[in-house]
Amino acid sequence: MKQNIVHVALVVRDYDEAIDFYVNKLKFELIEDAYQGDGDKRWVVVAPPNSSGVALVLAKASKPAQLDVIGNQTGGRVFLFLNTDDFWRDYERMQSIGIKFIQEAIERDHGTVAVFEDLYGNRWDLMQLKPEHPMANR
Repeated sequence: MKQNIVHVALVVRDYDEAIDFYVNKLKFELIEDAYQGDGDKRWVVVAPPNSSGVALVLAKASKPAQLDVIGNQTGGRVFLFLNTDDFWRDYERMQSIGIKFIQEAIERDHGTVAVFEDLYGNRWDLMQLKPEHPMANR
């Protein structure tokens, strides 16, 4: 049996502001942006450059309960983990354009990591896994 997680939904306030952040600041690729035919609902998918893994579905909040979790989908814990092939390149670029890091870079057993916030305050790990890490070459 082979299975994989294809998408993770990220609740956002506005499609276009979220696309702007992920595409123009994080340099993700816009994979899909299609109207769903009912109101202002769109199917918006972004993914890190040259990625063959999980992509994010930017899901616009449409109910009060969904609005309440924007920026805090995991109760303040790190939510998503962005692995890179060059930590320092990406860390310095992201700092230079105003991405907010709430934990400075640190070396861990699994690799180099720093915690940043997206445009809504969701916490992310920017990381470069060590080559021997089981997920490093997936």
